[in-house]
Amino acid sequence: MDATIKRRQTQQVAIGHVMVGSAHPVMVQSMTNTDTADAAATVQQVQALAQAGSEVVRITVNSPEAAARVAEIRQRLDDLGCDVPLVGDFHFNGDRLLKDYPDCARALGKYRINPGNVGKGAKGDDKFAFMIRTAIEYDKPVRIGVNWGSLDQALLARMLDANNHAANPKALDVVMREALIVSALESADKAMELGLASDRILLSCKVSNVQDLITVYRDLGSRCDFPLHLGLTEAGMGSKGIVASSAALAVLLQEGIGDTIRISLTPQPGEARTKEVVVAQELLQTMGLRSFTPLVTACPGCGRTTSTFFQELADSIQTYLREQMPIWRLQYPGVEDMKVAVMGCVVNGPGESKLADIGISLPGTGEVPVAPVYVDGHKDVTLKGDHIATEFKAIVDQYVQTRYGEGGAKRREVVARTIPIKSV
Repeated sequence: MDATIKRRQTQQVAIGHVMVGSAHPVMVQSMTNTDTADAAATVQQVQALAQAGSEVVRITVNSPEAAARVAEIRQRLDDLGCDVPLVGDFHFNGDRLLKDYPDCARALGKYRINPGNVGKGAKGDDKFAFMIRTAIEYDKPVRIGVNWGSLDQALLARMLDANNHAANPKALDVVMREALIVSALESADKAMELGLASDRILLSCKVSNVQDLITVYRDLGSRCDFPLHLGLTEAGMGSKGIVASSAALAVLLQEGIGDTIRISLTPQPGEARTKEVVVAQELLQTMGLRSFTPLVTACPGCGRTTSTFFQELADSIQTYLREQMPIWRLQYPGVEDMKVAVMGCVVNGPGESKLADIGISLPGTGEVPVAPVYVDGHKDVTLKGDHIATEFKAIVDQYVQTRYGEGGAKRREVVARTIPIKSV
C-alpha cells in the first residue's frame, strides 16, 4: 500500500473469511446479473467472478424461487472449491424471504438492506427489525445500502419540511445528500439498538453523479467509523462507466475513504461480467493500494511506429499475464508486483524497458529491425525475425520462474542491491 495514503480508521467486519476495514486491504466485490432461481447459471457466473478476483459476490434474492436456490448455490460452489462469500441483495420482501427460507439466511455471508425499500412507517420498522434480528441469529454482517434512486421518501419529506421552515434554507441537492447520510446513520443506530454489534455493520450511500458521490462519502466518513462500500451506481457502459467510476473512487481512495469497492458497469452485449472486477483491480493497483497482476507499460503509438505489432504484443502479454495469475499466485509469491514494458520505438523504448523488471523495445520507422530485451535494468538479449512475440513470452516465463520461484527470494535481494531505484 502507498505510504502516502492514510486510511480512515474503521471497525473491522468479517464477511465469512473475508475481512473488511481499515486494517485490511480495500476489498473488491461484484454482483451477478443472472436469475438466482437459475442455480446453474448463477454458480457459473459467481465462479467466474471469483476466479477473476472478486472477493465477495452479491446475488439478487428477490423471489421465493431465488431464495429457495441460495443454499444449493452455496453448496455447489463449495463442491467446486469456490469459497467466495455470497451477499444477499434484498429489497421490498427480504423479511418474508429470510423467514420462509432459513437455509437461505444461513447460507449467505452478508445481507444487503436498502432502508428506502424496506417499507413505510411501523410496518417498515417491523420488517427492518426482523431482518436485523435474523442477521443476529445467524451471525451475519449487514450492509445498509442507501441509494439516491430509492431514498426513504418519508425521511426526505421530513427533512425538506424542516428545511423550508429554516431561517436559511439549504439548496435541494444539499438536503438530498444529507438525507442519504441520515438514512444510513439512523438505520445503523436502529440496528445497534436491536442488538446488532457495531462490527457487523457496513454502510454505503450510492449516487450516479461523481461530485455528489465524493461530497456524500467525505461527509459520511467524517461522521462514523463503519467500513464504507464505494460505488458509483448506474455508472454506465464502456469507457463512460469506467471513467466516471474511476474519477469518483480515485478521489475518495486517495483521501483514505473506502474499504470495499465495486465498479458497476453495464456490460456491452456479449461482454463478460468479469470486466468490472478487472477495472476495480486495475484502479487499486494503479493507485498503489494493492497488487493483483503484473501490469504492462506500453506506448500509445505515433508516426514513428511502423505497425500495430507493439500494441498487439502488449495486449497479448497483458492477457497472458492475467490468465496465468491463478497458477502463478500460488507458485510464485510476489509476481503480482512485476512490471513489464512493451514499447514501440527507440525514443522511450529502451528507457522504459530498463525501468521495468522486464521490457522489450520494438523497432520503429527507419530503425534496425531488432528488439532488445531488458531484464532488471540491463540489456539481456536482442530478438529479431518472425517469432518475437513467442520468444518474448518464453523470456517472461523464464524470468518469473527464476525470480519468483523457489530460491527467487535470494535473487530478489541481489537484484535490489545491484539495480538503480526505479522512478514512479
